[in-house]
Amino acid sequence: MPPKSFEDFLKSQQQAQQKPKGAGYKYYNAQYSGHQELPTARQYDTNSFDYNNSGVQANQYYYTNGHGAGTYDPQMNGAGFNRNGAGSNNYGRGVNSPSFGYSGSPYGSTPIVSAPSSGAATPSSVNTKSSNISSASLNAALKKLNVGDIPIQDELATIDRAADIKEIQDSAEQIAEKVVSYGGQYLAEWKVNDIIQSLAKPKNSPITREGALIIIQKIASKFLGKPPNECYLVGFISRCFDAASDKEKTCVKAGKTTQDILYDMFPVEALASSVLDEVLEYLSSSAKWNNKIACLDFFDKIVHDCPSDLLELRFSKAVPVLTDLSTDFKPELATHGLKSLKSFIKVLDNLDLENKYDIISETLAHPQKVTECIKLLSSVTFVAEVTEPALSILVPILDKSFKSSATNDQLRQTVMVTENLTRLVNNKREIELFIPILLPGVEKVVNNASLPEVRDLAEKALSVLKEAELEQTDGRFHGRLSLEQAEEFLVEKTSQDLKPFAESSNIKEPVAFEYVSRILQFDANVNDWKRLESYLSSAVSGSDESLKEKYVKQVIKNLRELFDSINLKTDDDLDEGAVEIVNTDFSLAYGTRMLLNKTKLRLLKGHRYGLCGRNGVGKSTLMRAISKGQLEGFPAPDELRTCFVEHKLQGEEEGKMDLISFIASDPELASTDKKDIAEALKSVGFPDERLTQEVNSLSGGWKMKLELARAMLMKADILLLDEPTNHLDTTNVKWLQDYLVDHTEITSLIVSHDSGFLDSVCTDIIHYENKKLVYYKGNLSEFVKVKPEGKSYYTLSDANAKMYFPPPGILTGVKSNTRSVAKMTDVSFAYPGAAVPTLQHVSLSLSLSSRVAILGPNGAGKSTLIKLLTGELIPTSGKVEKHPNLRIGYIAQHALAHVEEHKEKTPNQYLQWRYRFGEDREVLLKESRKISDEEKELMSKEIDIKDGRGPRAIEAIVGRQKLKKSFQYEIKWKWWIPKYNSWVPKEVLLSHGFEKLVQKFDDFEASREGLGYRELTPSVIRKHFEDIGLDGEIADHTPMGSLSGGQLVKVVIAGAMWNNPHLLVLDEPTNYLDRDSLGALALAIKDWSGGVIMISHNNEFVGALCPEQWLVDNGVVAKSGGEPEEESKSNEAPSKSKKEEDDSPANIKVKTKKKKMTRNEKKAQQERRRLRHIEWLSSPKGTPKPVDTDEEED
Repeated sequence: MPPKSFEDFLKSQQQAQQKPKGAGYKYYNAQYSGHQELPTARQYDTNSFDYNNSGVQANQYYYTNGHGAGTYDPQMNGAGFNRNGAGSNNYGRGVNSPSFGYSGSPYGSTPIVSAPSSGAATPSSVNTKSSNISSASLNAALKKLNVGDIPIQDELATIDRAADIKEIQDSAEQIAEKVVSYGGQYLAEWKVNDIIQSLAKPKNSPITREGALIIIQKIASKFLGKPPNECYLVGFISRCFDAASDKEKTCVKAGKTTQDILYDMFPVEALASSVLDEVLEYLSSSAKWNNKIACLDFFDKIVHDCPSDLLELRFSKAVPVLTDLSTDFKPELATHGLKSLKSFIKVLDNLDLENKYDIISETLAHPQKVTECIKLLSSVTFVAEVTEPALSILVPILDKSFKSSATNDQLRQTVMVTENLTRLVNNKREIELFIPILLPGVEKVVNNASLPEVRDLAEKALSVLKEAELEQTDGRFHGRLSLEQAEEFLVEKTSQDLKPFAESSNIKEPVAFEYVSRILQFDANVNDWKRLESYLSSAVSGSDESLKEKYVKQVIKNLRELFDSINLKTDDDLDEGAVEIVNTDFSLAYGTRMLLNKTKLRLLKGHRYGLCGRNGVGKSTLMRAISKGQLEGFPAPDELRTCFVEHKLQGEEEGKMDLISFIASDPELASTDKKDIAEALKSVGFPDERLTQEVNSLSGGWKMKLELARAMLMKADILLLDEPTNHLDTTNVKWLQDYLVDHTEITSLIVSHDSGFLDSVCTDIIHYENKKLVYYKGNLSEFVKVKPEGKSYYTLSDANAKMYFPPPGILTGVKSNTRSVAKMTDVSFAYPGAAVPTLQHVSLSLSLSSRVAILGPNGAGKSTLIKLLTGELIPTSGKVEKHPNLRIGYIAQHALAHVEEHKEKTPNQYLQWRYRFGEDREVLLKESRKISDEEKELMSKEIDIKDGRGPRAIEAIVGRQKLKKSFQYEIKWKWWIPKYNSWVPKEVLLSHGFEKLVQKFDDFEASREGLGYRELTPSVIRKHFEDIGLDGEIADHTPMGSLSGGQLVKVVIAGAMWNNPHLLVLDEPTNYLDRDSLGALALAIKDWSGGVIMISHNNEFVGALCPEQWLVDNGVVAKSGGEPEEESKSNEAPSKSKKEEDDSPANIKVKTKKKKMTRNEKKAQQERRRLRHIEWLSSPKGTPKPVDTDEEED
């Protein structure tokens, strides 16, 4: 008689557990029914199990097609199902997911013995039921679950007492059909999840536990490709993880197969939201450790497949859960938890932290590393915008540091990191979750810290936290949609004519409504409107299908308007006659970095947009992508013509062209008449005589005008201007301003660090914020009123950047900073083909205390003057002299030319290459160091130095030493062994034409002397880059081809300063640097004790640094300001004046030897002292007594 209560049901299940397991249980009934003879191993192997009635024999291998047409056959006969892929019906997924066979292995390349069904391991021809359970016992069990009469009760009873897997398959199929018939919402009402959990308990037989998972598979197969029905199966994912600890391999494999089927049902936004929430809840539960490991594998798959922007929305939930797992008592779970934590954190795109993710993960898992981590973070120069995901991983570490008994030093570092992070939070909504955590610790520091600087930093951080706290209650939308707001957009915010459709649609059912609302929330928060529209179109259905498309479009439109109200701060719709020429959604990446993510580019005709953001955010990259036609959705060139105007280096062939030929060489202007080109050049200010000049002979300002003339000829609708005022003097900047303002038919997109220029020209500002373009009406001044942090574009400040230059080395024989170390005497110079010399009869000198600004109009010869001083050019007439040991750090006008040929090297590798052989290899590239064929022939001739050994050829100079007021050089003779080397005076070598050979050796000696204090090791080089203001991680690991212009200039500065130069030559140093870096450069120059000579049109920069000016105009140099230099004599004895002793370039005190007095001198001194004493005695009362000194004037 069958059991009549739930207790009897449990008793029968316990009896079943005591029976033989494994393969034996399959023959249990046959054995105890009197059939004592069991099949042999051979007989067992030849049994044929025809699951699908398809004639598949036992042990016959076949393959599942994991990459088919993307279809799914829901018809499941017997124990198997035919699954040919999983991609086409998976709405919202970007790629087809692999098909998983029964074995759990992806792809169809793995041979599988049985059909890909969870029932494959149990033969249908064998009676496997281990106990006789009636429907009455199941009813009692259902009653225990508070489930009344349900339509699937009979099928569940059949599964519970099924004799073989075939019965389970059939019953599960019937259950799935009834669920589809009634609706997925009845799964919750019938408590199917709880029933399956009860059936899957270890006390039940293996076949029953397996059958519980088959029910899920069957229901999933019916719902596949029918969104949003997958929402009803989110809670069933946990049942798959429960199977991971089952002792029967068949059940474990069935759980894995069910996982894969369920995974492929969900779009990526559901995986990253509802499914991930279910996974995190399971990981936080008291499930078994091996079940949690299975869940972590599922989590890792989600992290691998989902876009990073969606995953970043769940950082605040996932990081605490993963941190707890990484500290679990079970070593296997802790190891897997830490591995998952590391892979998850690496999803975050933050340039400041990307090289520190491992130490952050280790610190979250091991709190004893907090001190080390805080110290590392305090050395980071934070420049990237701080978002909620970044705070999710850093705030727990900061909180632990605040709460620990930290030292004053650690407390200061903690507050410094906190202040840096809070300062870079643009959207205060990003920090709202962490205010309750950070606020107590920061307030405690403000009230109790002993160091004033620590309290000041803490007060700044506290003010940001307080502002964010107030912003939570201001009632405005701050760019992050909540679930409640998302629900309103689906129904309440639809128009009156569409509201009935929304109310009656299938998504109004509570479970589906929350699920679809969360998908809407996630897609809207990452601005992926296409993906959201695709999902809603497939998921929504209602009473009137003709209204569905209109409903979906209105939901998207309402959401876009809400987000555009944040990103578009302009009232362009109010502009009369405004014509929209560009309106596109796009994303922009550079290498592995996402620069802009799902943002909008909207341009109006005639508007002039200033593109603002910190160095490295991707301003120039955006414009270059537009010019090359690589921006998604941007109009084609035949619809909208763009021209990119930038400072670029011409190649050797292009540089030798005249101006008209250069412009005509542009493929887009090949058909343009040369007369039109000449007219265009004249219209931007080129006189007739300049039209025949070579491009290479033009200054930076004239090259900019050349590019503008090219843009005019192309009849560009959009001008893309990258730092247009670089190299332009004041007159030409004014000309460019007028040109842009007057041409109202041209739209301009401008990147510039010249705040005055942006103020004068811009009608709108486009600002980079959290990988989005945000639009502000008005010029830069108006922008700063709305965004105070934009003030950094106005002021030279070193708040966010630091630079430090190494002190110059000792210069032999120069004991005074005012002595001349380089000079030009009656120098003239003319470029080849030029009718008039660029410079005429110039005589100038420089000392170690010089701070010189070279001023003058574009093309006057400022850069030429510097190149003559440094040896880049050879004068036509006159003489350029400098101290033989003088080292010059030169940063050219086109600074990036120094690193153009080393894009594949990191900055650290570049500096190692440049100074590998003990000298600056780039010095050898100067024109003054290149030996012509004529000079080679002259130098190959034998010379006679009158030493009795006759004429010999010089092989090399190998040494140098002082000789009176000059030097003599050790000569290694060709074909003579070193013992016959000779010392030859410098003048003799120069008279025989060996100037460049002597100069090369002087350069080598000067460089060697400077590098004598340097170790060319990666760690020392990294420290040098950090002193210049370049992040050490970037210096060590980022190829120079991936650096921004501002970062490359820092590389060039670091290269020039490596060998401790005495003079720093800066040609347009303000180019490419943002305001913070410019302020840091100004302070570094002020604190440096070497000489500086610079060209710059930035009056603010030059005025703050250079008291002396050289005005270059019409080939003549006029000098004003400054003090006259003393004539330099490298062999002159040190001066006895105290001023010179204290003013050596290395600040070394020179102690002079006291001269011994003769007998007559001593008598004279005594007489002077006697007379002085008599004079004092006769003086009025109260006169102070004179002091006797050792040094007295006669």
